[in-house]
Amino acid sequence: MFIGEYNHSIDSKGRLSVPSRFREELGDRFILTKGLDNCLFVYSMDEWKVLEDKLKKLPLTNRDARAFVRFFFSGATECELDNQGRIRIPNNLRSHAYLEKEVIVIGVATRIEIWSSDQWGQYNDDSNLSYDEIANRMEELGI
Repeated sequence: MFIGEYNHSIDSKGRLSVPSRFREELGDRFILTKGLDNCLFVYSMDEWKVLEDKLKKLPLTNRDARAFVRFFFSGATECELDNQGRIRIPNNLRSHAYLEKEVIVIGVATRIEIWSSDQWGQYNDDSNLSYDEIANRMEELGI
């Protein structure tokens, strides 16, 4: 399970060091793709397969389903760590998540999220006021 929050930097070649605690669980190959809320999602191959199976079952006749599937698959790329535990983030994905130099890498149970430091700060500022409301809605879901 991926947990925690880590501050990292992207170098001039677009490479990011993956936190050492995440590397073993990710495995040799994994998927990097566009995420929601202006971040990137990173999935182990096993978790990607679970998501892929769910997305493939969405009805082709539903416009929102088609858009959602396009969003995830069009931005997806298979990655491997280099010898120093880094990945190269393609330009289109760096642009999607507004990644420049300082980034935040967080563990979210079954995936990793990569955020620009500014976007993560803004997300937290915007979300802090509504966590009580979110908690109430989660109770309705049995959590």
